[in-house]
This record gives sequence, structure tokens and C-alpha cells, in this order.
Amino acid sequence: MNENLDFKKILNEVAPDLVHIYGTELAHTLSMVNVCEKEEVKTVISIQGLVSIIEKHMHANLPCRVVYGTTLRNLVRNDNVSGLKKLFYRRGKNEVQAIKKINHIIGRTTWDKACISQINPDAKYHFCNETLREEFYKHEWNIEKCDKHSIFLSQGQYPIKGLHYVMEAMPLILKKFPDAKVYIGGKDITKSQTIIDRLLITYYGKYIKKLIKIYRLEGNVVFTGPLNEEKMCERYLKSNVFICPSTIENSPNSLGEAMILGVPCIASDVGGVSDMLKHKEEGFVYQADAPYMLAHYVCEIFKDDELALKFSNNARAHARKTHEPMTNTNRLIEIYEDMLKKKE
Repeated sequence: MNENLDFKKILNEVAPDLVHIYGTELAHTLSMVNVCEKEEVKTVISIQGLVSIIEKHMHANLPCRVVYGTTLRNLVRNDNVSGLKKLFYRRGKNEVQAIKKINHIIGRTTWDKACISQINPDAKYHFCNETLREEFYKHEWNIEKCDKHSIFLSQGQYPIKGLHYVMEAMPLILKKFPDAKVYIGGKDITKSQTIIDRLLITYYGKYIKKLIKIYRLEGNVVFTGPLNEEKMCERYLKSNVFICPSTIENSPNSLGEAMILGVPCIASDVGGVSDMLKHKEEGFVYQADAPYMLAHYVCEIFKDDELALKFSNNARAHARKTHEPMTNTNRLIEIYEDMLKKKE
């Protein structure tokens, strides 16, 4: 990718000591890396997700008909499951190039450290945790005020977020807790009432809609619609349990938000999740492609308030250390100072 003249202009005007780039998912990262290389400006990248790795998990154990199936919207945008995998593969090429050119990387999990060491073993890896959105430091989950037997999943638009696994888990949960409901953050991907809805629905959305019908979950699945920071926080606090059933993650902010609020958590054992949540001490961690274990652990929390409170207290204490704003700010400054005092 060629250098971006706008980036070059910014560098010339600002004359920074170093440039800190957040994320590698989009093409502008490589563009800025190239400009910084030419202008001899030190550069560090903070890893968010890694599309070159996420691409490998995109099919998410879905049936072939769902991976390759298309709707009109999918045809126009080329964003069915197979199309998303191809998109992430293309983006991943730029990502790998950018990482290979960089001498400094900031990460926070065993997973991102392993991936970076395989892409660029010569890069210096700096550890630094993330700070969450301000609202989540102000509140604490209360078991007496939550909606009993309610489950919250922060998003389900993409297959890697594992919503199809949640649909498979729900019938098992409902056998023991018939009033259980799962709330999914974001727009209703199954919506098909109007002509516009039917034009915009994806094949994955149609698949989720079909699972809801097959398992008779119409009264047990709620899409919340888009939530701002405050509304998202409210939804966490109303929930009896938060779940993160993804097929791949680094360190999901949604899990960190749930933990720091004290919402009992269950997460699939993918990416850097096990660095965040200690199994049976701070929550439950389960095999990602085992929705029956997700169902089992949800029921364990639903039936045992003492266990829920134990997880709540332990996870909150852990998250308050991990996401402590001043500690993370000071660590970031240390990284900058370390980079600036060394010649490269």
C-alpha cells in the first residue's frame, strides 16, 4: 500500500516524537506505518483483534449452506459468512505487512503475544492493559435488583460472536428455567416484517430466525436495539448472567465491562479470555463449540445465588485491577519513554 499524503502532512505539521496506532484491522494502519517509516518516526501498534487470525475462525462450525448461502443484501455487499472470511483474509494481508514492519507492539494477552511472535518475532512486545468506558466504573451489580434468569449477550451480528450456539443452548436452559430470556445487544438481525427488512436481512440472520422457530424461542429471545454507554450499562446490571460465546476473541471489552460491574460471567475459552476470567473462581470458562456446557453453566448460576455472588465479587476485584485507569496510563507512558530513549 502506498503512503497516505494526508498522514504525511499531519506528521510534518505535528512533528510527533512517536506515533501510536490503535488496531491493525483496517488499511490505514499499514498506510501510517509506511509514512512513519519514510519520515523516520518511531511507531507502536496496540493490538485489538487480529483479522489475519480471526479469519481462520469465521466459519464458526456453521453448516455449509449457512457459510455459502446468500440473500440479496449479501450479494450486494458480499458479506455472507464466506464473503466475510474473504474480506478478513484480504485485510489480514495488510495487517501482517504492518506488523512485520513494526519494532514495537502493545498487547495484553497470551493469545496476542503468541500471534505477534509468530508474525514478527523481532518486535518488542510491551504489556499494557486496557481502560474501559467511564460509565462502567460507577456502578455495581446487585443480585436483588437483577431480572432473574435473564442472560445478556452484548452482540450477535457476526457468526464469530456465537449467537447460533446460544440458540442451541437455550432449549436446555428452558427445561430447567422455563422463564429464562436472552437479551442480545444491537439491532435485530432476524427482522423481516417489511420489504426493507427482507432486503437487508443476511443469510446468517435468516439462520438465527430459523433456529428461533425450530426451538420455539420466540418468547425467550430479545434484541435490545442499539445501546449507548449508559443503556448498555443498565442492561448489564439487569442481567442475572453475562455470556461471551464467541468463536474467537482477544480480550473482549464486553467481558471486562461485565466483570468490573460484578455481573456473573460465562465465556468460551478462546483467544485471551482465560487470561481475563479464572474458571470456577471468577466465572465459568467452557469449550467454545459446546453449547450444552454453556447451558449447564448458565443453570448452575441461576440455581445458586451464593455461587453468583462469589463470581461477582471475585471477578469485580480482578477487573478493577486489570482496568485501573491510572495504572494503565502510567504503564503507557513507561512504554513511550522506553521507546524514545532507545536508538533504532
